[in-house]
Amino acid sequence: MEFEEKVIDVEHIFDGHIVDLDVETVLTPEGQKATREIAYHANAVGVVIVSEDNKMLLVRQWRAPLRQETLEIIAGKLEPGENEASAVVRELNEEARLQAQSVEKLTSFYVSPGFTDEKLTLYHASGLSPVSEKLPQDEGEILNLEWLDIKEVQVAIAKGEICDAKTIMAVMLWQSLQ
Repeated sequence: MEFEEKVIDVEHIFDGHIVDLDVETVLTPEGQKATREIAYHANAVGVVIVSEDNKMLLVRQWRAPLRQETLEIIAGKLEPGENEASAVVRELNEEARLQAQSVEKLTSFYVSPGFTDEKLTLYHASGLSPVSEKLPQDEGEILNLEWLDIKEVQVAIAKGEICDAKTIMAVMLWQSLQ
């Protein structure tokens, strides 16, 4: 069966700091017209950090769309022209004030392909030490770093404090390596 849709019209409706939005009219393989709302978002990286005493580094922050605090792995979008490795180095500095001796790619995935093209790549960082020069944090970003063991992470997931896909995937990868 053929699944590819033919785009017959595009209405660009928004250019934002984080997303650009289009509404597409498509023709399905069965000949029906349908509407697709698409959010274009820069690709991103997430960083899995586990200490020698087997605790995961998470960032507590406010997430406006959820109207709650969350615990998440260090992560951020790629800046225009930036590669993933540079983004990992930058995010480690901005969010945790750390640098890594070793950074290893774990996996990549699309965040929510039903409406956005955002692709996130998870990395594992090790051999951590404090940075000598601190980069500025994102404007309005308030972060608190927390080291949690696996039981504390499981409780945080059950309580809904860890509720985003990238962090839950990072936890699952961590658990599979134990």
